[in-house]
Amino acid sequence: MNPVIGVDVSKGESHAQAFLDRGVPHGKIFRFHHDLEGLASFLSYIRSVESVAGIRPTIVMEATGHYQSPVVQFLDEHQYLNIVINPLISHNAKKTNLRRLKTDDADAHLLGMLFYKEEFEPYKKRGQHLMNLCFLTRQYEALTGMYVQAKLQFQAILDQVFPEYHGVFGDLYSKVSLRFLALYPTSKEVLEMSELEITTAIQSLTGRGKSVSWCLERAQILVAAAKRNPFKETAFSSHLISMQLLIKLLLQYQDHLSTLNKSVDGLAEELLEYDLIQSIPGIGTKIAATILAEIGEIDRFDHAKKLVAFAGVDPSVFSSGKFVATQNKITKHGSRRLRTALYQAVRCGIRSNRNKKLRAYYDKKRAEGKLFKVAVIACVNKLIHWIFAILTTKEAFRLE
Repeated sequence: MNPVIGVDVSKGESHAQAFLDRGVPHGKIFRFHHDLEGLASFLSYIRSVESVAGIRPTIVMEATGHYQSPVVQFLDEHQYLNIVINPLISHNAKKTNLRRLKTDDADAHLLGMLFYKEEFEPYKKRGQHLMNLCFLTRQYEALTGMYVQAKLQFQAILDQVFPEYHGVFGDLYSKVSLRFLALYPTSKEVLEMSELEITTAIQSLTGRGKSVSWCLERAQILVAAAKRNPFKETAFSSHLISMQLLIKLLLQYQDHLSTLNKSVDGLAEELLEYDLIQSIPGIGTKIAATILAEIGEIDRFDHAKKLVAFAGVDPSVFSSGKFVATQNKITKHGSRRLRTALYQAVRCGIRSNRNKKLRAYYDKKRAEGKLFKVAVIACVNKLIHWIFAILTTKEAFRLE
C-alpha cells in the first residue's frame, strides 16, 4: 500500500481525505480545527489510517499563505512526512475535470489523488534554517514596501509645507533630517531662530557624529532654504499633524528594517553558499540572501532547467495544428521574489560593466537584434545556470 491523506487547509480548520492506495479512498472526509483538541483528533485520524495501511501515510496539502503553518509544525513534531504543493498545480488539475466543483471535500479528495500523479518533494527538505531565512527576507520585502509608501505620503505633505527643505541635509530621510523637521516643520519657525540656535539644535540631534562646522553649514543652507520657501507656514494644520505622524512612522520603519537586516545577515552568514553566491559580480548581500531563501535546498532540482522553471523565466509554449508561435512570453510561474532578485542582480551586473562575462552575453543578445527586456531575461536564464552550478559544486564563480 501507498497511503496518503489529502488536506484542504482554510483559516482555522481543515478537511482531510485518506487514500490507502491509488483509487482506493479510505473512510469519509474528516474535518478538524487548528487548535490543540482539533490537531489531537487529526493525529488519531492519521494513526487509524496508519493502522489499516501498515505504514505511515504521507500528508499532502496546498500552500495557503500562513494558514497551513499550525498543521505543518504539528506534523513535523510527530515526524510525519508532509508535502506542501504549489496552488497552481492543484488549480490546473481541477481544470481537467468536466464538472466545475469547488468544495473543501472535493479539494481534499483532489489533493490526495494528485499524490499518485505527480512527483512532489517533502516540505521539510527545505530545512528550518532556510525557512527562517525565507520568512525574514519576505518580511523585509513587505516592510520595505510599506516604508516606500510612507515616504511617498511624506513627500506629498512636505511639498505643501516646506518644499525647499529637500536637499538641506543631503539625505532627506536621515534621522537628523527627520527629527529636525519634527521639531521645526515650517520655514517660519526656522526664520524665528538665529543661526547659532539652529546650529546648536542640529548638533544636539547628531550627538558627536558630526563636526560643528558641518552643523553650521547645514544651518546656513537651512536658513537660505527657508527664505526661498514660497510660504512661511501652511494654511492647513492637518498637514502638520500628518507630517508628525509620518515622521514617527518613517523612523520606526528604519529601526525595524535595520533589525531585520541584521537578522537576515546573521542567518545567511551561517550558510556556506552565502559567500559563494556573492562571488558573482552584481549580487550583494540582500540579493544573495533572497536567492538562497527562495531556492531552498538545491537538491530539490536535478537540472538547471528546473530551477529556471521554478523562477518562472522559462518561455511558454504555444502551438496548434501547423501553427507554432515563435514569440512567447515567459511563464512567470514559481517564485516571484526569486525572479525579482535575479532581475536586480542582472541589472547590477551589466550596469557599468561590473560583471564582464554577463555584460558580454547581454551585448551579444542585443547585437542579435533582441529587445532590451528579452536580452535581460536571457541574462537571467544564464545567471540561474551559474547559480545552479555554484550551489551544486560548492565552488565560487570565476570570470575567466
